[in-house]
This record gives sequence, structure tokens and C-alpha cells, in this order.
Amino acid sequence: MNQLEQLKQFTTVVADTGNFKQLSAFAPRDATTNPSLILKAVQQADYAPLLAETVAAQRGRKHEEIVDEVLVRFGREILKVVPGRVSTEVDARLSFDTACTVARARRIMALYEAHGVGRDRVLIKIAATWEGIHAARILEREGIHCNLTLLFSFCQAVACGEASVRLISPFVGRIYDWYKKSAGAAWDEDANAGPNDPGVKSVAQIYTYYKKFDIETEVMGASFRSVGQILALAGCDLLTISPELLAQLQASVAPVVRALDPEAAKDAPVHAITYNEGSFRFALNEDAMATEKLAEGIRGFAADAVKLDKLIEAQK
Repeated sequence: MNQLEQLKQFTTVVADTGNFKQLSAFAPRDATTNPSLILKAVQQADYAPLLAETVAAQRGRKHEEIVDEVLVRFGREILKVVPGRVSTEVDARLSFDTACTVARARRIMALYEAHGVGRDRVLIKIAATWEGIHAARILEREGIHCNLTLLFSFCQAVACGEASVRLISPFVGRIYDWYKKSAGAAWDEDANAGPNDPGVKSVAQIYTYYKKFDIETEVMGASFRSVGQILALAGCDLLTISPELLAQLQASVAPVVRALDPEAAKDAPVHAITYNEGSFRFALNEDAMATEKLAEGIRGFAADAVKLDKLIEAQK
């Protein structure tokens, strides 16, 4: 049994890609997308006709409506391959606007439903800002389930749990990147590997807290740099993994040992905490890594959204 098969015994494997033609080789349950992945896909020869066809069918509509049609078209194609859910992201430029995020999420879900896709098969991805978390709280009450992304800090995770968000995506690799860059020449790769990896430690802390206090929000580790990071989180609710790393797992038959266990978390010496808007913003501000990576992530996704806009405009 290869490592991917072993991992699937206690963790739901999700494919992190907009390239739906790669998915069947790894048989993931779910798939996630974001503006960067969709942008990468539509620039490939295999997917360019899909973009052109979708835009042509929507001529005369508002630009942002056409963009959502493109995102949903990719999501629908992915759902033909995976048996579970697809995550489709709200424009990152709305990350600090609760009302607009809610409106955009409702429209994306309405597009899926118009094509016969039920709400149980879609997660709306939203940046885990205070405004984004509040938007998710509203949407969850309407039965529109959310995946809170760009999550780097414990306070973001706690607030998402309090909002009854369906799923969160803490970014393992980007946390690792920040600490490695910050340490510079003093970085010791061996000492910061496995369970000592700062990104792995962050996800393990969140997982333990959620299981300790019976918080139903699912934890999905994301943004991996290595197979080692993935294996150090074996047992997490879900892990979203790039096709390249999925292939590495599939190529190895080394044993996989469960690292995170919900029963062990019950005995952890942790205390419940709550945040209001002021204490949330202060806690996030106190975490330099999380503050910087959240801002950087929103800027990056927003920049790719602009590039996707230009590709779509060129098709009109």
C-alpha cells in the first residue's frame, strides 16, 4: 500500500488544483481552487477553449458575473471527477467587505444550483479576515457552507469555530516560509522538521483545540512544501495537497503513522478562549507572521484576480 493509500485511511485527501484532468489519477474526495490555480489552468492549451466557450456564452453580462461563471464552470468540471466537494473562492478584493462577500457568495452558489449542483457539494472560500469570518457566519446560517482560507493564526481559527464555519484551511507551507526567512542563516532545517515545523505546530494546535471543545469546524491543512509536512499531520480531518506532492506520496510505500488523534486531544491541557472584534484584531496584530502572510496572501490572490479579469476581457 503506497503512502497516499495509507494516508486516506485516517485523513480525507483533497486535491489542490484547478487542473481537473489530473484529478482522477489520485482519487481525492474533494478539490480546492483559488484565483491563482484557475489563472494557471486557463493559460494552458487544454483549458483555454473552456474559458473562451464560457465567456462567449455570457457576452453582454456584467464582467464580475462572467468571472463567476468561469469559476463555477471549472468547479462543475471538477465535480464530475471528485465524489465530494469543490471549494470556489470569492474575489479576494472583497476580503474587508462583509456585505459584498455575502452577495458574491450567494451568486456563486445560485450559479451552481442553476446547473443542478447542490449546496452540499460546494464550499465558498473566503479570506479569514474579521469581515470574512462575519460573512461566513451569515452564509452558514443560510445553508451556504464556507471554507475560510489564508488562515495563519490561532485567533483566526478560534473565531471561525465560534462562527460555526464548516471548514478552515490553515496554511502550513506559508507559515514555514515566514519562519525560515525570518531566521535566515540561523535556520536549522532538521530541528524544524516533522512535528517541530512551525506550520505543522500551528495546525496541530488548532486541531487539538477543536477536538478538545467539540468544535465541529473541519480542519484542512493546506499549502504544503514537502511530503514531510503532510505526514506530520496524518490524522488531520482533511489535507489539501498539490498534484506534485500527491504523486510523491503515491510513489512511496514507506509506512505512514497517525500523528493527530481526536481522543488524545481530549486530554490536552488547553483552555477555551473567545474573541470579539477588538481582541481579535489585537491578537492578529500581535502575530507578525500571521499579519504579514494574511496581507501578502490577499494581495497575491487579488493580483491574480486582476490577471484573470484581463484574460476574460480579451475574450469578449
